[in-house]
Amino acid sequence: MKRWKWLLCILVLASATSGYAHVGSPDVYAEGQAGAYKMLVVLRPPLVIPGVAEIEVRTESPVVDSITITAMPLTGEAAKHPPVPDTMQKPTRDAQFYVGHLWIMSAGSWQVRFVANGKYGEGILSIPLPATATITQSMHKGLGTLLAILGTALLIGMVRIVEAASTEAMLIPGQVRSAKDTRRGRVAMAIASLALMVAVISGNHWWTVDAAEYAGNIYKPLEMASTLEEGNLLDLKLRDPDWFRPRSMDDFIPDHNHEMHLYAIRWPEMDVLFHLHPEPTGTGEFRLALPSMPAGDYRIYADVVHASGFPETLVSELTIPTVHGLPLRGDDAEGKALPITSGAATRKRESAAGAAKQCTADRRFTLPDGYTMIWRTLAPQIPKQSEIFRFELLDPEGKPPRDVALYMGMLGHAAFVKSDGSVFAHVHPDGTMAMAAMTMANSNASINDQSHPNAVDTGTMLGMDMDMVSSGRPNTVSFPYGFPSPGLYRIIVQMKHGDTIETGVFDADVPMSTP
Repeated sequence: MKRWKWLLCILVLASATSGYAHVGSPDVYAEGQAGAYKMLVVLRPPLVIPGVAEIEVRTESPVVDSITITAMPLTGEAAKHPPVPDTMQKPTRDAQFYVGHLWIMSAGSWQVRFVANGKYGEGILSIPLPATATITQSMHKGLGTLLAILGTALLIGMVRIVEAASTEAMLIPGQVRSAKDTRRGRVAMAIASLALMVAVISGNHWWTVDAAEYAGNIYKPLEMASTLEEGNLLDLKLRDPDWFRPRSMDDFIPDHNHEMHLYAIRWPEMDVLFHLHPEPTGTGEFRLALPSMPAGDYRIYADVVHASGFPETLVSELTIPTVHGLPLRGDDAEGKALPITSGAATRKRESAAGAAKQCTADRRFTLPDGYTMIWRTLAPQIPKQSEIFRFELLDPEGKPPRDVALYMGMLGHAAFVKSDGSVFAHVHPDGTMAMAAMTMANSNASINDQSHPNAVDTGTMLGMDMDMVSSGRPNTVSFPYGFPSPGLYRIIVQMKHGDTIETGVFDADVPMSTP
């Protein structure tokens, strides 16, 4: 079968998924404002580069008449000159649900521009979409078998044509083929068969070499080596593993105030976690004085964003002895919970899961200072289905705190981590994309607003400085997300009141299929 693959080179491309920030969570979930219209957006990256991205939009109200979408680079001159947009379709009678498809032509930082038209005029929103090849897939067996049969028939036909050309084609009408003619035909068939065999072997070799070259283009995240030095100094060194597209390690830009956001989670219990912010000390080097930490094996996830808007999540593991370090400062925070594998945690999950099937579960997490964080669960969790995760913070008296504060410019932060380590997603009220990239995308939208003279407003990012002019901020925060696969997840939610950063921990057991 393998020798026939070269015949398919013009028909089949090696498939690829998008590679970017987060681990094992490729889809982009976002909630934002296109002018007067609030939208929940899902971007599913293509399996092939070039390939088609699948796009879903749900509007908050039915006052939107149409939505157009455009794919363009996030930065550079091409970002200033969008191509002709595509119109999204309504696949059902649901007036608030739209679907569409866009070609993504190369790896890198892209954006999808949404233009909504409706009762309140025109509104624009841009969502970043990083895309790059990460895997290859084998050809479908059925297609391979069919093409092998067709290829065999083609080769036999070519041999027979050569045999006929060297015998019957040389006879005059009515002349009977002699033994000499037959021998000449057989010799011609043998030569043709040998030539075609050489062509097949050469083609297979070319295919193998080309596939190996393409495999070299598969996305390789930056590697991160973590070491503990001088008691409590965490040293992080980044290295480019020779991806086909070299990356700079001195072009990181701040993403909501920090060049690196690091989650350190004690493994496998996931009972102790830290959200920290190392500082750059050189090209590809970061350092942090650790706070006091209990001993254990820690899994480290670190988010960075390149100047192009391309985000990456770096992963490392480190065994840490008991650390007597500095008190937490600034935006650094910690949290503790029952081990995810403990019997008590399991019973709490089972109880909440049973209630979730009735779509009425409220899951509570009691914080060390007497405050309570509540996960307002409205529906069962289903893999790859977009959902708004809402959380509420209450003071010891069960009332909304009067001193709710923004945490790094937002009402909250969340991390979704699968118990086997295969999924990590750092999520904001706006969605799963890096906020630095979101800002870049919507700055470009503002520049291009002159092509939309009726636009009400450019895209607004929910939860970022949205309440800075108000003395009273809401005590609730929501995050758009969809679990990428079935399994057990730990959800880490952080909100702030006064100078205190609260960390709530919740578990979700996502079933194989719809409950």
